[in-house]
Amino acid sequence: MTAGAAALPDAETVRAAHELLAREAGHLDAQAWDDWLALYTEDASFWMPAWTDEHRLSASPDRELSLMYCSARAGLEDRVWRVRSGLSAASEPLPRTCHQVTNSLVELLDGRSDALRVSSSWSCHVLRLKSRSQHLFFGRCEHRLRLEQGQWRIAGKTVVLMNDVIPTMLDFYCV
Repeated sequence: MTAGAAALPDAETVRAAHELLAREAGHLDAQAWDDWLALYTEDASFWMPAWTDEHRLSASPDRELSLMYCSARAGLEDRVWRVRSGLSAASEPLPRTCHQVTNSLVELLDGRSDALRVSSSWSCHVLRLKSRSQHLFFGRCEHRLRLEQGQWRIAGKTVVLMNDVIPTMLDFYCV
């Protein structure tokens, strides 16, 4: 391996990482919230930084503006509770979504065999029946995966929303 090159996992680990991302997308589209949450570790962060100018993203969720930030899975659980309770204006009624995850590159995180970084491109088609409108959100994503009790789980997710001129409300199920 050349200096600076990422350490690559074996083919079975790459397949498992790709499957996990596909499973996450499928659970979001099926609105299977409990199954979606179960993919995340208890300490998993979820961050969607805001653009500070045309080419720079915010660098810290603690010091700069974010489009969305949950420091642990409990924050995601709260967002799911709001969707289920009807208290989320963005989710009444819930739109139909269709996620695609592509161009996924998997590498060992810090050279460890129990931690992965998966960089990918994504898009999500959103149909809001009430307003008869549809929108395509797209961007890049980085998942940090961790092996827990023989299963890969999401320990962190950073979502870069490339088209951040949002025509309506946006929530976790649209990215």
